[in-house]
Order: sequence, then structure tokens, then C-alpha cells
Amino acid sequence: MAETEGRRRAVAGHWRVRLLMLLSGVLAALGHPPLDLSVLTFFGFGVAFWCLHKCATPRHALWLGLAFGTGYFAVAIHWIVEPFLVDPVRHGWMAPFALVFMAVGLSLFWASAFWATRKIGPKTWPVVLFLTLAELARAYVFGGFPWGMPSYVLANSFGGQLAAWVGPHGVNLLLFAGAIGAAAVIQSSGRQRYLSATASALVLGVGIFPMTDAPEGDADRPVVRLVQPNVPQHLKWDPEHMGRFFKRSVMFTALGEERPDLIIWPETSVPVLLDRGAPTLAVIAEAAAGVPVVLGINRAQGERVYNSAVLLDGSGSVSQTYDKHHLVPFGEYIPLGNLMSQFGLRGFASRHGDGYSAGPGPRLMDLGPLGKALPLICYEAVFPQDLRGSFERPAFLLQITNDAWFGNFSGPYQHLAQARMRAIEQGLPMVRAANTGVSAVIDAHGRVLAQLGLNEDGFLDVKLPTAAERTLYTRTGDLPLTVLLVILTTGLLMRARRESD
Repeated sequence: MAETEGRRRAVAGHWRVRLLMLLSGVLAALGHPPLDLSVLTFFGFGVAFWCLHKCATPRHALWLGLAFGTGYFAVAIHWIVEPFLVDPVRHGWMAPFALVFMAVGLSLFWASAFWATRKIGPKTWPVVLFLTLAELARAYVFGGFPWGMPSYVLANSFGGQLAAWVGPHGVNLLLFAGAIGAAAVIQSSGRQRYLSATASALVLGVGIFPMTDAPEGDADRPVVRLVQPNVPQHLKWDPEHMGRFFKRSVMFTALGEERPDLIIWPETSVPVLLDRGAPTLAVIAEAAAGVPVVLGINRAQGERVYNSAVLLDGSGSVSQTYDKHHLVPFGEYIPLGNLMSQFGLRGFASRHGDGYSAGPGPRLMDLGPLGKALPLICYEAVFPQDLRGSFERPAFLLQITNDAWFGNFSGPYQHLAQARMRAIEQGLPMVRAANTGVSAVIDAHGRVLAQLGLNEDGFLDVKLPTAAERTLYTRTGDLPLTVLLVILTTGLLMRARRESD
């Protein structure tokens, strides 16, 4: 009887700890926009690492990591329900399933890190290495989905500047190290507690210290105009409304006595296919009055359809085309769809016109006096590894996006924060035209110089910031950190195996 009662208490204790881990994950996610409470991210991870310290078995650690990750990702990516609510009658029922599937699925990476930590021994600090590896895997495995990376909470802080040296995953490592120091304050005593508290306070203070405002720019820099038509997603392709929204963008293109040097429209902002769009493009060229325009437009090539950015030059001709290459799985294409078409399931195949086909990869767009730009269409700005290629270094990053899919709360602001991190990592300014916002001009240190707010329509004329020196991260990427982590974790595993023999 006493043994049964003991088991019940143990089970109840496990569930209380798992609930605490779930809530800690929720707190940690509040560091992301729009709340930007980055101190809670440190606190949430600190509590999670303290709970891991109390954990006795790898199996229990796995459950704790799963609970912590589920709480974190359920809050950090809750915007994922928004695309299903554009047409709620048809798709709304899928929204909760999508959120649960994504939150639990992504938390498996963190659960594996917690399991591995306890598997190799009683010490907690190796979770810093394993969790950083888990985030690297999340960014690359199955095409990757690094949205909500913990380091992004520091995009507006001094700690985020370290991404220029070690990349976002290196910043993850430092953030986790600061959180393990906070957990050690509780676990230790005496001199060790004092040292842990000092180190943790230093990491936290430096990490979340806000960036200073950008200095005044060069008056002779070219001017870029960002057009934000603010088209609700449920009306975007409605024939009764498309013409009205198109005229709005044309009006913003034509306004102003002082003409800019470049005009940028958002992703898929032209409501016709490129190969049928000559009359529509002529209207845009007339409004631009000789100013080149970068446009987001769909184009067809045979049965294939591409999500593209094109340059309409001063004469009104399409001089350059870029096709989006990193597509959204299940949103823009069905994984393995082309393979399934070989077995007769053509409805999933992008090569037969179902969804988008991927372009050949990153390529620069020559914008004449403004220099060469690296185009990024929406989702492509989420992946730091996609901005590194064999091409020459661009003068700036150019993102066009349709964030109407992401709702009105967290998604658009988180997407902006990730764009800011890309600017920091590359040491390059970013110009960003978003359909419903937030359109912005970002300098090479990730500071927002000007922006159009969410759900506002209008245009923004801003001088193009200059590029900074090429960063260390652009030269090395994630390879050195990955090699270091693999060496360290392999050494830990070999040591644990020797001790167990």
C-alpha cells in the first residue's frame, strides 16, 4: 500500500514538473515580438535548466524537454493558425491541428537535447551544447524551419550584434550559457553561487542592452520608395477588389514631386501573370515616370508557376527576373509532389502547375547606380544560410513579402525581427516592402531607420543606408560552430561511455 502511494506521489510530482516546464516555455517565448520581453527568455530557460538539474533519468528529461519546447513553440509560432483563418469556413478546422503538430514536432529537437544531456551523466551544462546543436538541426533538417530561434529575441539588443561574428546559432549558444548560469545560482552555494550570479548578470545585462539610434545618413545616398498597399489576404485575389488595390499601388508609385531612385512593390502585388501582363506593366511604368520598379509577380513557364521578383526598367521593359527558390512546404508546394506524379498523383506536382516551382537559387539583381541587391521573397529571409553563396557581395538586401498571411499580432513583427538579424549577420542594409506591413529600411547593424506600421497603406521614401565591412559570419557561416559542437559533444559521449564501462 505504501509503495502504491509512493508511486502516485512520484507520478503527480512528474506532472507538476512538466507543467512547470510547459509554463517556462511559454515565458521564454514572450521575448519575441511583439512583446519583446527578452529578460523572460533568459528566465524561462533558466527555470528549464534548473528542472533538468533535478531530473534523474533520460526518459524523464525527454518529457521535460518536450513540455518546455511545446510551451515555447505554441506561443512563438501561434501565428501559424492565421493562414487557415483567411477562409475559416473551409480551412478553419485545421488551425488547431496545425499549431499542435508544429509545436510538438519542433519540440522534439529540444526533447532530444534534454535526453542526451541526462544520458551522458548528472551534470546539466552539456545541455547548452546539445540544445545549440538541436537548433542547428532545426534550421537545416527537412529544408529547415528556424522561425522563433531564441537568439532572435536579441535583434534589438547589443547581444544581437554578436551575430555578425558567430551567427544566430552562436548567439543561441551564448544565450543558453547565460541561462545555465542563472540556473547555477539556485543550484550552487558559497563562492560558486557568487561567480554564477556575476557571470549570469553580465551576460544578461550585455545581451539585452538596447542598441543606440543610428547616426544621420549620407545626404547624397539614393532614395528608395517602399509601396505598402495593405491588401487583406481574403480580398487579394477577389476580382471585385483587385483593380482597386492595384490602383492604390499605382497611385503611391506616381505621387511626390521628388522622384526616388528605385520603387519597390511587395510580393505578388501585380494581379496578373507576367507573360500576360504587358498592359498592366505599361500602367506601372507610366506611373513610375522613368524610375525603375522592382515588382512581386507570378510568372508561368509551360505548366510551371514561379513566385518572382522582376525589375521593370526606366523604359518599362522587364530587364531582370528572380524566382523564389526556398519555398514554403505545404504552403507553396507539396514535398515529394513531383516524385508522386510519376505514380499518377499529378495533383501534388509543382511541375504540373500545382503550387509553385522553385527557382535555381540565390542570384543578384543589378540596380545600376544603387548597386547589386540580393532579392529575398518572404520566407527566404528566415534562413541565414541562404544569404551565403558563391556570388559577389551585394550592396544591400531586398525583401518583398506578403505578411497578410501572418495575421495582425506576432507574425509580421517576428518576420521583421528576422530580417533585422539577416542585416546584422551580413553587415548589409535591408529594404523591405511588405503588403500589409511592416515595410522598413534597416541599416547594416539591424536598426530600423524608418517603417510603415502594420495595416497601414502608403509609401515610404528613405535614403539607402551604406553597407558595413564584410562580417566574419559571411566568411565562415555555421561550419566552424558546427564542427566545434560536434567535437565537444563527441568528447562528452566518449567520456560517458568510458565511465560506464
